[in-house]
Amino acid sequence: MRVNIAAVGRMKQGPERELVARYLDRAISSGKPLALTGFAVSELPESRAGSASARKTEEAKAIAAQVAGGIVVALDERGKTFGSEDFAHKLLRWRDDGKQAVSFVIGGADGLDAGFVANADLTLSFSPLTWPHQLVRIMLAEQLYRATTILSGHPYHRE
Repeated sequence: MRVNIAAVGRMKQGPERELVARYLDRAISSGKPLALTGFAVSELPESRAGSASARKTEEAKAIAAQVAGGIVVALDERGKTFGSEDFAHKLLRWRDDGKQAVSFVIGGADGLDAGFVANADLTLSFSPLTWPHQLVRIMLAEQLYRATTILSGHPYHRE
């Protein structure tokens, strides 16, 4: 199963981008034996529309075109929370159910369009706090790597 991160906005060069790359490189290595592949980030342009509502609508259309044909997980502070082990087993269930891909979607500065979130297969929250989208990318990349280590029995994750 391919794992993709679709994010609105471009992350600048620097330590945050390097950290995302480091965790995704680790996930690529540890995910191969588990038939979890890809672990790529697709950066989508931020809308230039005049209002937050219009920007979110435009961004939702671009995201939907990017993530078509797989499980869509919208990251939103109002979503469901999972522990790391439950998150890992959710990925495993999707893989075992024959899903070809899962895309984790991170909105831009205005967040995600409410209609897009409502149509997602899952809405996931890292907490009820609002996080900068750069930090969400890092946290998601780390949790994807952690999930592969949990599923492979690697000692990185400790309960």
